Amino acid sequence: MMRAVVAYAPGDFRLEEVAVPTPGPDELLVKVEACGICGSDVKAFKGAANYWGGPGVPKYMVTPCIIGHEFVGHVAALGEGAAERHGVGVGDRVTADQIVPCGECWYCRRGKYWMCAVHDIFGWRNVVNGAWADYMIFPRNAIVHRVPDDLPLELAVLVEPVSCAVHAVERGRIEFGDVVVISGTGSIGLAMVGLARLKGAGTVVAVDLSEDRLALAREFGADVTLDPRAVDAVEAVRELSGGVGCDVYIESSGNPKSVLQGLEMVRKLGRFVEFSVFGEATTADWSVIGNKKELDVYGSHLGPYSYPVAIDLMARGRLTMDGVVTHFLPLERWHEALDLVIDGSRSIKVALRP
Repeated sequence: MMRAVVAYAPGDFRLEEVAVPTPGPDELLVKVEACGICGSDVKAFKGAANYWGGPGVPKYMVTPCIIGHEFVGHVAALGEGAAERHGVGVGDRVTADQIVPCGECWYCRRGKYWMCAVHDIFGWRNVVNGAWADYMIFPRNAIVHRVPDDLPLELAVLVEPVSCAVHAVERGRIEFGDVVVISGTGSIGLAMVGLARLKGAGTVVAVDLSEDRLALAREFGADVTLDPRAVDAVEAVRELSGGVGCDVYIESSGNPKSVLQGLEMVRKLGRFVEFSVFGEATTADWSVIGNKKELDVYGSHLGPYSYPVAIDLMARGRLTMDGVVTHFLPLERWHEALDLVIDGSRSIKVALRP
């Protein structure tokens, strides 16, 4: 038997004793080393409609399901053929893309696996239970990545969020000298700051309501940090860009006000990248996108083809993420860990260690 946090309904997550899963053909049994708590886990716990369904909203969660998709662990057992399929052995330190693509749909056949029509994701559907548990299964179609043994745990547990940041920054098509604004400096936003700097941005601006997070953003390479409660952030960015506005705006806060701020802040012909998952509908004047500014608007979903990049950048010290993980808690204190994330003022990234 093993321990696992199982989601049944909004607000109804339970620590339970369940059977240790047995790996089938081409599957891996992984002993979980740590699993981060994502803002989407919080939204699911609170009952956001885009997870549980509602009027006109497809249901994303299939329950009961073991939560958790920001994981790292060690291979504990191999199903028949798994070593050959995934290129790993017992004892290897591993992670996997958060999506487990079907491999057969229109998107998968064209290499766009992160938009898989089936869209099984660890921690959201009972066919791919997640990592708030002692053990988890990597299914046959999991995209498995080796993680260096000497990568500190506080960095290894960040591979998934950093991968998401890599994809979002790539979507922004940052050019040398660009003024780039990152709105929201949680773990993913902080990674975006460093990645924008690596991409050659001329000025990196971080926007957040937390001074602690803004201080870390400055350490990670932000030239300017802004708290929109204290200053007119839009005007500040216009001033530092010669009255034009930023070239790239990456929305990573999940706050509808950040969308409106970005549409106002970005220059004509600029690039707007939307990464966040929102807990409520967002309304904006779409004439800004077309008639007023002719913006390029890009969505960013998951971290496709980005895990090796994230692992390499952190392993070589090219991307600084020190201090992002503020708390490691044991699995039995999952509710306390979730409360820390919900509160937000005392933590950045909280992770569970089974």
